[in-house]
Amino acid sequence: MNDSATRTPPPDEQVVIVGAGPVGLWLAGELQLAGVPTTVLERTLTRVPHSKALGIHARTIEVLAMRGAEGQFLAKGRKVPNWHFGMLSSRIDLGVLNTPYPYMLGHPQTHTEAILEERALALGGTVLRGHAVTSLEQDASAVTLKVTGPSGPYTCRAGYVVGCDGAGSTVRKAAGIAFPGTDARVFGILGDVVLQDPPPGGQFQAFNANGALIVVPLPGGFYRVTGFDPLHQQPATSLTLDDLRAWATRVAGTDFGMTDPQWISRFGNATRQAATYRAGRVLLAGDAAHMHFPAGGVGLNVGVQDAMNLGWKLAAKIQGRASAELLDSYHRERHPVGVALAEHTLAQTALLGSTLPETLALRDLLSKLVSTQPGLSAGLAGILSALDISYPSAHSQAHPLTGTRAVPTSTADGSRPLLFDLLHDGRPLVLNLSGDPLPGTHRLTRQLGFHITSMATIDASDPLWAGVQTAIIRPDGHVWWATDTGKDQQADLDNTVQHALKGLCVSFAPLK
Repeated sequence: MNDSATRTPPPDEQVVIVGAGPVGLWLAGELQLAGVPTTVLERTLTRVPHSKALGIHARTIEVLAMRGAEGQFLAKGRKVPNWHFGMLSSRIDLGVLNTPYPYMLGHPQTHTEAILEERALALGGTVLRGHAVTSLEQDASAVTLKVTGPSGPYTCRAGYVVGCDGAGSTVRKAAGIAFPGTDARVFGILGDVVLQDPPPGGQFQAFNANGALIVVPLPGGFYRVTGFDPLHQQPATSLTLDDLRAWATRVAGTDFGMTDPQWISRFGNATRQAATYRAGRVLLAGDAAHMHFPAGGVGLNVGVQDAMNLGWKLAAKIQGRASAELLDSYHRERHPVGVALAEHTLAQTALLGSTLPETLALRDLLSKLVSTQPGLSAGLAGILSALDISYPSAHSQAHPLTGTRAVPTSTADGSRPLLFDLLHDGRPLVLNLSGDPLPGTHRLTRQLGFHITSMATIDASDPLWAGVQTAIIRPDGHVWWATDTGKDQQADLDNTVQHALKGLCVSFAPLK
């Protein structure tokens, strides 16, 4: 918590973010990095002591690495080389992923939030705790927020407001954004407990007619025991340590000596998605935009990736470097990701939320296919890691690389993913892959703040990169524009890129 945690934000903030979870904190860092003053309003006075999310998948680690922020996570996290899909008995091999980080990183959400808040504050952001937004109204020039703070109610105005305030989002409701979907029909349970007789290696997984159960270690000597119990599907009833013990014994034949519960909870598979991620000057990210069953541990990751997509676009719009169309592309690109998120988490719920004979047979069949069909396992790894996400261009003449994830090259000794190093300040990157010096770079770097670098290759394994002469990489690591050798005869790079930018919704307005 910063020393201004009880003050009132200035009357005219450029951006107010509601919610100081990982999504809001990462977005605050992105905006501050671009020079946009940002305040985060969080209704709770202190950080929640338990962690809803425990894992950081490969694409999110790449997002962190693009800003040079991955070090603390890698130093403290636990690398998990394989993960589950719907708790199938055959695990998904993450080692096949084409990334410097082919694993899931075990890293509790409380630790993640502490690191991201420290980063946001170091970049000049403000995090105010105990400040609950109660309503908002927007006009053509700003959003007016009504807030209840430690010293009483107040109002503040902001150019833009981003709701990162969870599935029950006050911002979404106040903005009148619909949240269609389905109510919960399946409920999971969890307990963060001490195990006097933990499983070998600290991990365990079982699924049978009595339910589903998985055990993973947590920092501080605790373990998370979570899964599905067909006997506890009434959300209104309380859940006790004795219930957890009985459930574990039915599924695993032992309760592992459970004691000292730190947190016991139940969660459902209600699945909903905001009809739009932008309503005028109000935007949504993370659980405020999409809610789902926490299967596969992907929720926090999708939210942080929402923030990564939004941050540079919102900053460019505020600073006059982009049109409204670029900001509108946030919904166009991320809403389909939310649709896919709902699809695969619902599918996983179907696999782990039933103990009917038909479900057991389906699980056995899919487990056999995962273990014998490498392509299926690799496809599921891409879904869980989010490395399969791309943003295809709506323009028929766009290069086929447009919107794809730029896979990083490494330094000669393989120690660093070079492409990520070049994106640390959040500015776009022009790659010269031609092998020839590039003329005309002064005006481009002065006005747009693009970095320009020469590289021999970007991803030699991808045939789409063969023959590419020049490419622009977005601040979030996706290809913005590319041209093949001989297809563009303009000799001056500034003219070439200025021509390209006409289709990218970015002007040559000076970088502020």
